[in-house]
Amino acid sequence: MSRNLPARPSLEYLKKEAKSLLDVLQQRDASAQLTDAQHALARDYGFASWPKLKSHVESMPAPAPTLVPGSAEREGGHPFAGRWVADVARSTRHPANMFQRATIDIAVDGHTVDINDESVDEAGKVLRNHNTIVADGAGHPTSNGFVLTATWQGAHGLETVATKNGEAVGRGTYTVSADGRQLTITASDQVIVLKRAIN
Repeated sequence: MSRNLPARPSLEYLKKEAKSLLDVLQQRDASAQLTDAQHALARDYGFASWPKLKSHVESMPAPAPTLVPGSAEREGGHPFAGRWVADVARSTRHPANMFQRATIDIAVDGHTVDINDESVDEAGKVLRNHNTIVADGAGHPTSNGFVLTATWQGAHGLETVATKNGEAVGRGTYTVSADGRQLTITASDQVIVLKRAIN
């Protein structure tokens, strides 16, 4: 009898599960390969092969965020949308990025999150960046050689995982408070607290 996939299966989790299964298989047969473990895992979930299981998981639509009426819907109808201003006094900045001021403009269209930020560094230089995050639970290559996977965590949270050569090298979370007035961005060695700009 085959096992049932969870309602929202994660390909990253399945890959880790296959690696764990490989350890078990190699205890029985030292010549076992990762492809053997992937095939066995796919069969266990009722699929003929690993590519068919992978294709099934990748074809599943990621759940869109569920908005809570009256909580934080603002510009564009999404809690993340709008302009945010860094509260430097309440933030823990990365030692290599001790900015004096920062603002972030976020636009959300379905699973696409466009982020434009402007900061003033320690020397007073103005820096501008633009990033697009596709929060569909699938890995997307970036221009600097990483693969970024982003997943909505309800209407008020977004989690990102950066990988290189299949290994996780960075994680980040974006969390909007229930009242929609504060955005907290957490990544390695930094926690940036931002307040919603009032028009």
